[in-house]
Amino acid sequence: MAAELSVASITVSLRSASGRLVENREWAGSSIGGLAGAAPWRTFRWYRGQRHYSGTYWSATMRDHVIYESRLELARLLFADFDPSVRRIVAQPFLLKAEVGGAARKHIPDYLLVTDEGPVVVDVKPLHRWSKPEVALTFGWTREAVELRGWKYEVWSEPPAVELENIRFLSGYRRDWLFDRGLVDELRGAELDGVSLQRAVACLPGRSEEQVRPAVYHLLWTHEFTVDLDRPFSPAHVLRRTA
Repeated sequence: MAAELSVASITVSLRSASGRLVENREWAGSSIGGLAGAAPWRTFRWYRGQRHYSGTYWSATMRDHVIYESRLELARLLFADFDPSVRRIVAQPFLLKAEVGGAARKHIPDYLLVTDEGPVVVDVKPLHRWSKPEVALTFGWTREAVELRGWKYEVWSEPPAVELENIRFLSGYRRDWLFDRGLVDELRGAELDGVSLQRAVACLPGRSEEQVRPAVYHLLWTHEFTVDLDRPFSPAHVLRRTA
């Protein structure tokens, strides 16, 4: 399917941050700066009986709200927000058009991530739907179009359940302005490498565990410390200081 893509036919349309419509630009010549600054090409609507759960998520990466159209998209958004290599997250970033096998095709990816390793275009789809011919065709030509630019294309499905729940839990501590900066600095200076979570929350004399615990979780969200996310959180989790 990907071999049937007419490279010369690929165009991109987007909505600028000011709402201006920019249509049918040459895909290969469109700057990442312009694409990364785009407003969502489409926005969701609430209606009775809808099959998907749509909403907005306040992203610590963007310092702003980012939309999602399903719970699975929200999960991918959480992973992106937690990833320290991700610098920008754009939902519904642009409309791609191309000629594929002699027919006009179009597709709106779910996310554009600007990362330290380069742009990543993401489509989110439940695993059981990958095999549908129309879905496979769309993902095939989209992958080729993205990779022609030397970018990464990703089709993302259900993540490991425990890892998702751990990241979802830590996301509750992503808002840095809610934390006492003096307390956070004390924890940064404490000898916590190799210390259990149970011991870490009791490590500061004069500070209650109720004060310290949220700050420790915030430092886990910001990757100043790490723990094993492949098993449910417990007091026995061991903190490791990042390099």
